[in-house]
Amino acid sequence: MRLIQRIGYYLGGFSIGLIVLAFFFSGKKTSCAYGPEARVLKNINSKPLKFQIENSTIEIDTSLVKELLKTGKVDFSKSDTRREPCGIYIVKGEMNEEHVELSVENCENIAKIIALSKSND
Repeated sequence: MRLIQRIGYYLGGFSIGLIVLAFFFSGKKTSCAYGPEARVLKNINSKPLKFQIENSTIEIDTSLVKELLKTGKVDFSKSDTRREPCGIYIVKGEMNEEHVELSVENCENIAKIIALSKSND
């Protein structure tokens, strides 16, 4: 078998595999959350949110908070991830053109928003 035939067979099988994968994953909400930040945000977003914010100087809009939880960045250096029973994560992002920090207590069945403050970043 010549090299050109081998390449042809390889490309044919590869394209059939891509079509099969596209068929299986079409219509499903699949995502590739491999990094620790993406996994934490995906885990928080998969749970019901409860707001326990006291004495916040920022007006709270739940839709903006949910958007911040999807697009924000987790600051692991300020977070207390090993806290029992619920880890606390600091999510930084932009809300209403202001830099904000959101403290989220990530429990097993629920995610609690415990603080919302302006950030210096």
